[in-house]
Amino acid sequence: MTVEKDEKKGQTQPPADQARPPEELVTFSIDDIETSVPKGTLVIRAAEELGIDIPRFCDHPLLDPAGACRQCMVDVVDDGRGRQMPKPQTSCTLTAMPGMKVRTQYTSPVAEKAQRGMIEFLLINHPLDCPICDKGGECPLQNQAMSTGDGESRYEGEKRTYPKPINISSQVLLDRERCILCARCTRFSEQIAGDPFIALAERGALQQVAIYEKEPFESYFSGNTIQICPVGALTSSAYRFRSRPFDLVSTHTTCENCASGCDLRVDHRRGTVMRRMAGNDPEVNEEWNCDRGRFGFVSGRGDDRITTPLVRRGDELLPASWPEAIDAAVAGLQKAGKDVGVLTGGRLTVEDAYAYSRFARVGLGTNNIDFRARAHSAEETDFLANAVAGTGLGVTYAELERAKHVVLVGFEPEDESPIVFLRLRKAMRKKGLKVTTIAPFLSRGSQKLNATLVSAVPGGEPQALASVDLDGDTVVLVGERAAEIPGLLTMVLDTTGRSGARMAWIPRRAGERGAVEAGCLPHLLPGGRPLSDPAARVDAQAVWGADVPARVGLDATGMFNAVLAGELGALVVAGVEPEDFPKPRIALEALEEAGFVLSLEARESSVTARADVVLPISLLEERSGTFIDWEGRERPVHNVIPKKHVMTDGRALAALTDALGAPAAPRTVSAAKAEFDEFGPWSGNRAAEPRVAGSTAIEVGPGEAVLSTWRDLLDDSRCLDGEDALLGTAQRPVVAMGPTMAADAPEGALVEVSRGQRSVTLPLKIVENMASGCVWLPAHARGHNLSTELEATAGDLVRLDMIEPEASEGDGPEGAASVSTEGTK
Repeated sequence: MTVEKDEKKGQTQPPADQARPPEELVTFSIDDIETSVPKGTLVIRAAEELGIDIPRFCDHPLLDPAGACRQCMVDVVDDGRGRQMPKPQTSCTLTAMPGMKVRTQYTSPVAEKAQRGMIEFLLINHPLDCPICDKGGECPLQNQAMSTGDGESRYEGEKRTYPKPINISSQVLLDRERCILCARCTRFSEQIAGDPFIALAERGALQQVAIYEKEPFESYFSGNTIQICPVGALTSSAYRFRSRPFDLVSTHTTCENCASGCDLRVDHRRGTVMRRMAGNDPEVNEEWNCDRGRFGFVSGRGDDRITTPLVRRGDELLPASWPEAIDAAVAGLQKAGKDVGVLTGGRLTVEDAYAYSRFARVGLGTNNIDFRARAHSAEETDFLANAVAGTGLGVTYAELERAKHVVLVGFEPEDESPIVFLRLRKAMRKKGLKVTTIAPFLSRGSQKLNATLVSAVPGGEPQALASVDLDGDTVVLVGERAAEIPGLLTMVLDTTGRSGARMAWIPRRAGERGAVEAGCLPHLLPGGRPLSDPAARVDAQAVWGADVPARVGLDATGMFNAVLAGELGALVVAGVEPEDFPKPRIALEALEEAGFVLSLEARESSVTARADVVLPISLLEERSGTFIDWEGRERPVHNVIPKKHVMTDGRALAALTDALGAPAAPRTVSAAKAEFDEFGPWSGNRAAEPRVAGSTAIEVGPGEAVLSTWRDLLDDSRCLDGEDALLGTAQRPVVAMGPTMAADAPEGALVEVSRGQRSVTLPLKIVENMASGCVWLPAHARGHNLSTELEATAGDLVRLDMIEPEASEGDGPEGAASVSTEGTK
């Protein structure tokens, strides 16, 4: 599909000749108010458009109609054919018809009586203990009982009770006597998330929410069932009975846990965040979010929080004042003498990422800057400069829903961008979207998308992509893991360029797209300006008031190697975890060997332990700014809680810039954003497109396999420290292999995976569609980090040995049997 560019907004718009055809309208009346709505509209939706509030419990605009609670009944005095319907109808399942006349509780005694009767029926067994219920104060049943129900109950029997609570999962608790059987939770799980692990069991008065005995409710989206529950039946184990809704102050912001850009409602009390909920943004996350974004906010709020600057004196890091720490940092950077490297990480707002980009060039006079605390390559650097930076709003969520074919390349949406997964699943269910995934096997998420597998052992993805039919109705979604495969990003540009398919790059971290736009790469300036272009450097010099070094800098791997070679004297590190790199040992050695390390961090880490100066940085809820999501859409970050004794990264870097004697940097978020916006997108020539030969086939010997790996959504990330209830729903670490390779080994048997002198032992999971000669392990499962345990990444050869049940520790080779790799070469 061709697109037209909105130069003012930097956004792509559908051309006029591809506008949608006008919708067929239906005219009818509600409470004697005539209205016209698109054909197929439900009466309850039409009433909402008119501002008429019809009470409901089971209805939700993003779920299929159920008519389960019967609370939304209306009186149809004319069905459009001159006949009155003999009894009240549920407006959440009633489709508007031409000439229909509907009366709600406001104009019909019949509708009012039906609604009052349903409220009375629902309250027969429902406990009347609103003051202690978690939902009290924000409960639709409570509100409607007051507005629609009677003041006194006629029921004189004994209310039904159950033992409570029931653990639906480690995160979600169920109080069965509060449940009104609206089926919102079960419909969400089945229709939206694709996790039908909860269901309504039994019949009649015995009906209740239940879980499958052999299938625990391990969903990445379980928290949404708590939020959409119209009563206090489902609660969070982390929030249960911790606060009252009327004690909370709510602030909307953007989630920092991935690049989806979800709107969040943060509820806080007395300076402490109590809970986070999904905000309503139809263009992005609709009304959903993942459990990581909802529950994963405890990290950094514990005893390891850094609230005062630290300066190393001898072997100890000791508290210091801000002026002392700034002076020590400047002295250390200047004393290092040699060049300096800047590692920014991928979780910064665009304003803070821009501050690092500016500080490196203006304050330190270097282009040694990289945000990628992960596997990366020179090919990816060129790809980001050519196809991502400065391109504005590209493929959107809405366009994903309209696409006829989506191809996933090095990308598992459920694990790496959950809202993208939900949108793809929605399009698959409602519009028949075809999804193709280029991967070693069909993951859990790909199965829920009914994806077609194009099997590829790591390294073979370029050839696999070349075999897929692409056209103008296709969208190719490329994950950050594509950087690990030589030639894959080049193939993406070639195939999409030839076919007219559209492409979007979706990183895992919330700040990566913004870091690209801000120029946190060694050969890229803000707005996608190539450092090699003199005109691009002139643009930067005009904004910054300082010369920009022309020499291309080092990427993160290059910086580590340069430190170990004695060619780089100091490192400035912000929010980077060495364990995230393919070779953490090298990263840690570089931190040990660097002449000077300046860390800007919110909590103690392996970096701060090796730093010479540590500057405390504010948490996300303590700052404001902007994230740029994978679409290229700006997403607002609002200050939730006033910060104390800490600064944003940008404010600290401005102080360092002044102390270094460089031209003054912006001191506020708004000033930094205004200066960043001065750059605008680059309109000149781009750098040369990457041209990298595809990788060669790997010979797999007896007992060997090619390693495939990626990170699960809920993993060993430090961002999830302290979230034991949330991590209880994480996927269990396994070794996944095909039936041929597993031979006669039973599922659950222990397999030792080794590389050189390093090894990890995990239970076996047999996967029917695994690529021949390939084995999969989670990259950062809880308690297992492949980058530290194996020092291995995707595409590496590993050895597999089955641990015999009778083998004991120390048995050595006699206790292990090689896994079959017959026919896998």
